[in-house]
Amino acid sequence: MTDMRVADPVVVIPPTVPAAPLVVDSPHSGMQWPADFTPMASRESILTSWDAFVDELWAGAPATGGTLVRATFPRAYIDANRSEDDIDPALLASPWPHPLAPTDYSRRGMGLIRRLALPGVPMYAEPLSTEAVMARLVRHYRPYRAAVADALTRAVRQHGHVVHINAHSMKSRGNAMNVDAGAMRPDVVVSDRRGTTASPALTQWAAEWFREAGLRTQVNDPYQGGHLVATFGAPADGRHSLQVELNRALYMEEARFTRSDGFAALQATLADFCRAVVMTAARVLREAEA
Repeated sequence: MTDMRVADPVVVIPPTVPAAPLVVDSPHSGMQWPADFTPMASRESILTSWDAFVDELWAGAPATGGTLVRATFPRAYIDANRSEDDIDPALLASPWPHPLAPTDYSRRGMGLIRRLALPGVPMYAEPLSTEAVMARLVRHYRPYRAAVADALTRAVRQHGHVVHINAHSMKSRGNAMNVDAGAMRPDVVVSDRRGTTASPALTQWAAEWFREAGLRTQVNDPYQGGHLVATFGAPADGRHSLQVELNRALYMEEARFTRSDGFAALQATLADFCRAVVMTAARVLREAEA
């Protein structure tokens, strides 16, 4: 894989069949480096933050009527799954012009702008200017978020509801920057910020679907859902956002950042899941409201 330098921060792949109320977004699968991304950390350490091939794993969504939104830029450059004010002040060469609210992610080096590539491995040799960070927000972060918002709004207008899958991958074992450091992880984690971003019935249906597909699945553990599902999930308004984390050991050689023999099978499983969402989710939601 060769890093590319491109201008477009986001790619939207529309349905190839009649549109269904399904949107899949992959905010961390980009690895095309903007020209101003000049980290001190090695490329190999930065790759560990990459949701490698996740956009490809979910590439079957458009053939089921879903819309697929994917970022082209690395999360190590700016993380579209963090709040704009989740910035570690220590990263900045001068005070930020707006109030900041760093979360535990920033304290662990994984905020809007990453401070660490790996535990103990600094991302940058020196602080970043406020102008440089603002440029990342304007040129990359906000266009990505706007594309997701637009896809969800169009789906709700057409269908009255939407299922939003926020797609990610996870290391097979947590490291020192994670809340589950050293722990082996399940195959799939389905998260809804503890019942607040999607109907609990839909969350449980999704988890059971993955279990019936033979995948060890947990709900809201060790992930509860990030800022994208928190922003866009509004079950009362017909917006049901689920974060889905896939164990990298299922489909790739983690140490080499290459697809494994399991890639095609997982890709097919996820296409089947998208098809099941399109065929079944509306009924699950109606029954939950009855």
